[in-house]
Amino acid sequence: MSPRACELVRYLINGVAATAIHYLVLSVNLNILHFHSAALANMLAAVVGISASFLGSRYFVFRASGQRASTQAIKFALLYGAMAIMHGGVLLIWTDWLKLDFRIGFLIATLLQVSISYFGNRNMVFKEQHL
Repeated sequence: MSPRACELVRYLINGVAATAIHYLVLSVNLNILHFHSAALANMLAAVVGISASFLGSRYFVFRASGQRASTQAIKFALLYGAMAIMHGGVLLIWTDWLKLDFRIGFLIATLLQVSISYFGNRNMVFKEQHL
């Protein structure tokens, strides 16, 4: 398997793991800690899941880059902020404006997000520094 294909497999594994962590924290927040707000419980879970995604991307998926972790964390946060806006925008247009099924809109937005995340992380956040 080519190095790029191995990287893509690691990216998918990292994404599944980060999603599982997000869901686990959300479940704990709602079922064990008894958060009264699902939105607040999910926001905290999202922060934990995104943090796990960053660490997995830095140390497992893209491995070497030569940049400081703080620089990468800022770029990662900006990328994920932009993706959250894009995701919301797709749902706004698809569901709110066009009155189409939100599940299809969510799937479209998520597929866009996965693609943007991989290429953004590879080419901007964790880009190897060539001297």
